[in-house]
Amino acid sequence: MTASLPQRRSVMRGILQLALLRAGGMEQFGDSRQCFLNSLAPLVAFPLVGGVLGMVSGAGVDALAGLLGTLVALLTPPVLSHLLARLWRREAEWLRYATAFNWSRWAMLLALSTSLLLIGLFGTMGLTQRGAVGLGLLAVAIYGFVLDAFVARVGLRLSWGRAVLLVLAVNLGAALLFLGPRVIAGLQALPPA
Repeated sequence: MTASLPQRRSVMRGILQLALLRAGGMEQFGDSRQCFLNSLAPLVAFPLVGGVLGMVSGAGVDALAGLLGTLVALLTPPVLSHLLARLWRREAEWLRYATAFNWSRWAMLLALSTSLLLIGLFGTMGLTQRGAVGLGLLAVAIYGFVLDAFVARVGLRLSWGRAVLLVLAVNLGAALLFLGPRVIAGLQALPPA
C-alpha cells in the first residue's frame, strides 16, 4: 500500500493482525501524510469532544487543561519516535510506523475489554476485587508494552533492543510532558517552608 490510502477494511485487518502480533498487519497501512492524519483524527476527536462538553458543562479551565494534557500525550509519541527514527536512519519507514502505531491504539481497547472479562473471571476464582483489578491492569500494561515494541520493531525495522528503547523513551517523554506541569503546579500550591 505504498503511498496510497488503504481501504477501511484494510485498516481493520491491519489492526487485528497487529493486535495478534502478526507482522503482516503493517502492510495494511499506508505510508502517506494523509494516512497518518487519518489515523490521528479519531484519537484527537474523542478528547476534543470530551473537552468541549466539559467546558460547556461548567468545568472550564479544568476541562481545557485536561484536553491540552491529553493532546500532548497523543502527540508526544509521533514526535519522539520521529526523532529516534531520524537518529537511527529509519525516517523512510516512519510514516507507515506512525500510522500503524496510531491505529494500534484501538487494539488496546480490545485488550482492555478482554481484561475486564479476566477481572470478572479472577473474581469468580476467589481473588479479591483489588487483586483481580491489579492483575487485569498489569496484563493490559504488559500487552501494551509488547504491542508497542512489536509495532516499532516491524514498522521501523529495528532490533528488539532498539524497539524497547523507543517504547521506553516515548512513554517516559509522554509521562513527563503530561504529568510534569501537574507536579510543578502541585509543588507551587504548597505553603512555603
